[in-house]
Amino acid sequence: MLKLKVSPRKTIGKKVKNLRKEEIIPAVLYGSKIKPENLQIKSKDFAEIYKKAGESTLIDLSKKDSEKQIPVLIHDLQNDPVTDKIIHIDFLRVDMKKPIKTAVSLEFIGKSKAVAEQEGTLIKNITEIEIQALPLDLPHQIQVDISSLETFEDQIKISDLNIPKKVEILEDLDKIIATVAAPRTQEEMEKLEEKPEQEIPEDAKEEDTAETEQATEQTEQEPKQESDQKQEKTQ
Repeated sequence: MLKLKVSPRKTIGKKVKNLRKEEIIPAVLYGSKIKPENLQIKSKDFAEIYKKAGESTLIDLSKKDSEKQIPVLIHDLQNDPVTDKIIHIDFLRVDMKKPIKTAVSLEFIGKSKAVAEQEGTLIKNITEIEIQALPLDLPHQIQVDISSLETFEDQIKISDLNIPKKVEILEDLDKIIATVAAPRTQEEMEKLEEKPEQEIPEDAKEEDTAETEQATEQTEQEPKQESDQKQEKTQ
């Protein structure tokens, strides 16, 4: 099992910004049979573990200067909206005897003839699936072999996956994971390149017509008014 060392954290609130400047990520630990606890970890150390574990692999968490190990999952991450850097981590302490519901990522392997030989485009409808299993039985990833996609009519469904016996799928088994889309024809490409003509809505046309008629009436009335005024002055 992967192992990760963390330190207790006394810095809280807005002051955690100072930790992040030092490449330290604030974290919290909570879960079964423990009180929530503030922790911190070096960004570099966490990045190495996260690449291997993701959010569905158990990690043995231990505090520095302590031999006690706590089985946890990376339950939630918060990222900076601008830099996308991880700015907070939630570790979930798990009960090893109780099943866990979690999302597991799909790893697409193999080569599709429809893509390689017929210039099709691989369409991934989903990239993760919801599962349930005991903590020690949680897979890190589930592989999807796309070599079965030989034509544009072929599909890969969840029911086609090779799922470990101790893992339960919590989604519709008929859900389509992947297909291959045929390349566009020359005619379709030409249509895409054509600039669509902008259509004027009927109500807008009616408004323009009404405004034009009103302007015409005003123009016709103005000379008559001026002519009447001249006649009055002459009289």
